[in-house]
Amino acid sequence: MAEYAYSDTFPRDHVIQYADLIREALDVDTIDLLQFHVWSDAWTEEPEFRSTVEELKNNKTIGSFGLSLNRWEPENGLKALRTGLVDSVQVIYNIFDQAPEDLLFPACRELRIGVIARVPLDEGSLGGKLTLDTRFPANDWRSNYFGPENLAATLARVDRLKALLPAGMTLPEMAFRFILSNADVSTTIPGMRNPEHVQHNMSYSDKGPLSKDLLEELRRHRWDRRPKRWAA
Repeated sequence: MAEYAYSDTFPRDHVIQYADLIREALDVDTIDLLQFHVWSDAWTEEPEFRSTVEELKNNKTIGSFGLSLNRWEPENGLKALRTGLVDSVQVIYNIFDQAPEDLLFPACRELRIGVIARVPLDEGSLGGKLTLDTRFPANDWRSNYFGPENLAATLARVDRLKALLPAGMTLPEMAFRFILSNADVSTTIPGMRNPEHVQHNMSYSDKGPLSKDLLEELRRHRWDRRPKRWAA
């Protein structure tokens, strides 16, 4: 949050220490891409932000630097993108969460910044298997995300998407191909729990973009939401 101090969130010594630990764990001299996983644009002008990233790059500790933007706040990073420090941005983007298209993606296109689309299946709802009776263990983060405030509303929207499925296409395929149809997206990072997931996910990228008509239909399923504690 903006009221948090940058120096408490990403102190220089902590970042350098853990970058070195990551290099050791990966057995590499240079990390291809290091990302900060939360961000507030209120921190953009902090001198320590620039000096830390420049030190990491100048020392070849990292090759590239990226920001992972907070859920449902795709514009809370636009200032940072214009510092010249950021090489990629990771953002929630899927059939429901289309807001990055408004301002973030055009900025990335202009500045030649890579886009990593995360949460492609909306934490699993776009997998198409959740029901009103679905419950997750208390230690599973989704037990909050798909709690009373979100599960029923989400499933109603998922059912409307299922009605649009072309013959022979699954909901996950449509969800992934919606993302990959956008030329601004460099890659997407789904969770994969077994080899079958891996095989299916790889196959979707080989099938090309969705049809123009289907993409236009899916645009109508945009769901603009505000940050909630249960979704953080």
